[in-house]
Amino acid sequence: MKKLAWLVIGCMCVVPATVWAGDEGNKDVELNSFQEKLGYSMGLDVGNYFKGIGDEIDYDALLKGLNDAYQGNEPALSAEVIASVQKEFGAKMQAKQQAEMQKTKEENKKKGAEFLAENKKKEGVVTTESGLQYKLLEEGDGPKPTSSDRVKVDYVGTLIDGTEFDSSIKRGEPAVFGVDQVIPGWSEALQLMEVGSKYKLVIPSELAYGEKGAPPVIEPNSVLVFEVSLLGIEE
Repeated sequence: MKKLAWLVIGCMCVVPATVWAGDEGNKDVELNSFQEKLGYSMGLDVGNYFKGIGDEIDYDALLKGLNDAYQGNEPALSAEVIASVQKEFGAKMQAKQQAEMQKTKEENKKKGAEFLAENKKKEGVVTTESGLQYKLLEEGDGPKPTSSDRVKVDYVGTLIDGTEFDSSIKRGEPAVFGVDQVIPGWSEALQLMEVGSKYKLVIPSELAYGEKGAPPVIEPNSVLVFEVSLLGIEE
């Protein structure tokens, strides 16, 4: 956190000093040259960063610190005080992030359980002992892979709200991998499928990426939905 804050402030120091003079100073800033446009762009980026922090930072004090750094003035706080304050701030932000993450986990767990309960009632849906849910979309007549096989598949993966996060079809190339090299829900489902078949899978979070998720797209405790076509078993 300390390194990030100083890096951001350091970047802001390239912006002309009139930018920090308040609204009156901003009126005098021309945005014609490359340097002026660059300074304004960086100011916007970093301004949005600090705005996201909210009331933790006093705006006037922030501007004073920026001006002192840019002008080469003697810092108004000692290095010890600065280090202590930034350490405390880092701890606060970490606690806030942990609280938000816990909230996300709980919300996703509840939504996932509701989704699984509703999907279980749908016609043709089979729920295995592990909690995996699947539905046969197209029947195949080939062999079933084992845990030691490598398979070729086409698939589309979505979140329960319909957001697509992965697709071999969009990439234009089927995926090839070991049956035992994927998430547990996939590994189990593949061994139920005949070559040539297509299944719709609804995978509970504990059979997917669990409490860790797969940032930034898959949040913790996310139930995942896949349409999977088993194209073949590789030599």
